[in-house]
Amino acid sequence: MKYRRFEDLPVWQDAIELAVRIFALTARPNFKGYGSLADQIERAVVSISNNIAEGFERGTTPELLTFLYISRGSSGETRPLLCLIDRLPGFEEQKAFLGNSVPGPALRKLRHPRLAVFD
Repeated sequence: MKYRRFEDLPVWQDAIELAVRIFALTARPNFKGYGSLADQIERAVVSISNNIAEGFERGTTPELLTFLYISRGSSGETRPLLCLIDRLPGFEEQKAFLGNSVPGPALRKLRHPRLAVFD
């Protein structure tokens, strides 16, 4: 399928959904005193969708693939931060809040960036 806008890409939609969930998570009272952790995970998760969009807007397949690899790196930065949050005292309920679909089926395709867009 040919996409006309980055907003139509399932991988971008999953990235935005994850960002919305992370921002809702970091707005919770548990994050009081963990401001730098909240800031870091917010920046990492926003970077995923931003790089997908930037690569798409460049208009060439090689550049899109380059930015999908960069998005994969940002996803790789987000996941261990979620693991850390899961292990911190006072964050026991966060796993249920985020749900089992993190990072989502389309976002998992970033492991193989060509599949993220050209399946």
